[in-house]
Formats: sequence, structure tokens, C-alpha cells
Amino acid sequence: MSLAKWTVGLLAGMSMLAFAAPADAGEVRVTVAEYSAKTGPYFEAVKKEFEAANPGITIKYEVVPWDVLLQKLTTDITAGTNADLSIIGTRWLIDFVQQDVAEPLDSYIKPEFKDRFIDTFLQPSIMNGHTYGLPIAASARAMYYNKELFEKAGIAKPPATWTELQEDARKIKAVGAFGYGLQGKEIETDVYYYYAMWSFGTEILNKDGTSGLGTPGALEAAKLYKSMIDEGLTEPGVTSNNREDVQNLFKQGKVGMMITAPFLSNQIKEEAPNLKYGVAAIPAGPTGARGTYGVTDSIIMFKNSKNKDEAWKLLDFLFTKEQRAKFTQGEGFLPVNKEEAKMDYYVNNADLAAFTALLPDARFAPVIPGWEEIAQITSDAMQKIYLGGDPEAGLKEAAAKANAVFKK
Repeated sequence: MSLAKWTVGLLAGMSMLAFAAPADAGEVRVTVAEYSAKTGPYFEAVKKEFEAANPGITIKYEVVPWDVLLQKLTTDITAGTNADLSIIGTRWLIDFVQQDVAEPLDSYIKPEFKDRFIDTFLQPSIMNGHTYGLPIAASARAMYYNKELFEKAGIAKPPATWTELQEDARKIKAVGAFGYGLQGKEIETDVYYYYAMWSFGTEILNKDGTSGLGTPGALEAAKLYKSMIDEGLTEPGVTSNNREDVQNLFKQGKVGMMITAPFLSNQIKEEAPNLKYGVAAIPAGPTGARGTYGVTDSIIMFKNSKNKDEAWKLLDFLFTKEQRAKFTQGEGFLPVNKEEAKMDYYVNNADLAAFTALLPDARFAPVIPGWEEIAQITSDAMQKIYLGGDPEAGLKEAAAKANAVFKK
């Protein structure tokens, strides 16, 4: 899913787009996804720096919350009023490519430009041998744990396996806190289930292209989570809590363990600076298998842009080491630029090092038509199971629905 913090309303003070008006010569219009309160100010600074260095080119931004971004882009594309560039969830890219609205960037990308990127994060935007997007934001997932609760519960180190995690969650429950934070609604509810599913040796898609939800490993993962809910090892009302809700509980010191993205570290530093926490690998399953979720958001150029050369100049500027460092560090993401990744900020940051170490085990959302619908099917199935539904029947039904989507 998206890397964004779900927010409401457009940021004040931004240069807004008049989509219905024709583009001026040398004007580059950009639709920007809102990650946090820092997103708007960052892009306003980019506007000032870029325009000063490139007389004759003007930048106009519109900052849009993630929860309405896809709908807005779809409406604008249909009307032919879309911007020149837009940040998107990379998982949407296949639909834009199939609709022939995304401009291939190959003619602009020189070897030295391509070499700026960590290949792991560039690959999801390459389709049919063409590069259609650039990774504007990248992330993975790891397990955060509360060191004070661990000490209070007599736990010496973070759990290496799900069995150990359950045991530790019981100890944390015994000292009056929630052992394991589990989200059950909205963004990445399906992904929170995949962490366990991957550990039990199951992939989202089987080798024959069918859904992995009907496999024994998927069932074991669902039973694991349901048993923790039934035993009271999670926070109450799992299906009422989204990612931010669980993160807030963690920042308040009420949750012993949870899995989430690097940006939680920035939030803790700003909102709960006295919280003692650590970051560790996601637990392994019975055979030692484990997996983290790799995420990228991309910035793409639209095929109907009237100012493609100017738009490319802005892309080139955004992906310099200096600009990547400002954006990435401000938002709390992982570096996509090789030279940026060598900076002391990353090399000496224990939190980010833990995430980076998990990248070899990273899985990305499948680049397939209908993925959003399939992800929702999984989330819906997990909600029913968390609320007391039968895991085997629920997963069997979900697998059938997912397979029907694949056949469309």
C-alpha cells in the first residue's frame, strides 16, 4: 500500500493548479501526494530553488491527500486536464501503462542518471522493458518493540520467531500492556497479514498464478493472528484500529510490539522523545522463512504533457542526492539514491539499518491488473476472521474471489 499518512484536506499555502486552464509555455504542473505536514513546505522550497536555477520554467503544485488521489487522477485523466507529472502508488502504474497515459522515460534516462538509483527500488516501475516512473518514496517494514515493557516483563531480546512473539506477548500482557499491536482496517490491513503468511512459506500468488490465500501456510498465519486476538494478546477492537491508531498506542507506551514503516521513528522523536524502543526483524516462521513488505511510490510523466523537456528537468533536479536527502529524511523513508545511502544520517542510524538489512527479503505488491480489488478482498477476509469468523472458510472464499479477479 501507499507510504502516506492518511490525512484530510489540502495543505494551505500551496500553489494550486487550475486544471481547466491550458498550460503555459515552460510551465510544469505537478500533482503531489501528501505524506505529512512536511510535504508541502518541501515542494515549495523545490519550486523556489528550481525556478531560480531555471529561468523561464515555472512550477505549479497541487497537494492531494492519498485517500482521494487515485479518484482525482482518474477524473483528471478522463477529462484530459491532468498535470504534467504526478506522484502515484506504484501499484497503480500498470493500469496507467495499459491505458497508454504514462510516458516512457527511456529517451530521457541516461546511464549516469539510472546509476543514481538503488536497483531494488527502481525495478517496480519498469514494465515491458520500459521505465515509466521514478521511485519518489521507498520503504520497508520491520518490528518496533518497547524496551521498557520488555524489561518489565523480563524479556531479554526481541523475538526471532512467531512462537517466541506469542510467548513474549503473554509476558507483556501480564504486566498490564498490549503484547502485539495488530491493525484491522484501512491501509495495509492485508499487508499486516502477509507478514505472518510469508513467514509460513506462502506467497500472495502461487507459481501457477492463482491466489495463495487457499494454501496451508495462509491458513496457519490466519490461525496465528486469530489465536492472539482470542487470547487477548493484541489491543482490543482490532478491526476498529488502522495503522495510525496502532502506532499511536505504541507511542503512548501501551503496546509491546508492532510492525510498521521507518517513518514511525521520526514520529517517536517528535511526539514521544522519551520512549525507549528498538527495531528488529519481522519474526520467522517454522522453517526460518520471513518477509518484509517493500513499498515504492513513483512519480510519472503523462503522455499528454505539453512541456515534457521542462518536466524532465524537474525530475532530474528532484533526484539529485541533495534533494533526495531533504525529502527522504524529512518524511522518514529509505534512500533510493546510492550516494544518499552513504550519508552518515543513514550509515549511523540504527533504526534505518534494521530496515535496510531486511531488503533482501522484501516483497512488493504484485504488478498485476486488479491488484487493488484483490488486496481489498484479503482485507475483508481478515476482518471477518478477526471478528470471529472461521479462518479456513474465510480464506477459501477469499481465494475464490481473488481467482475470479485474475480471470477477468
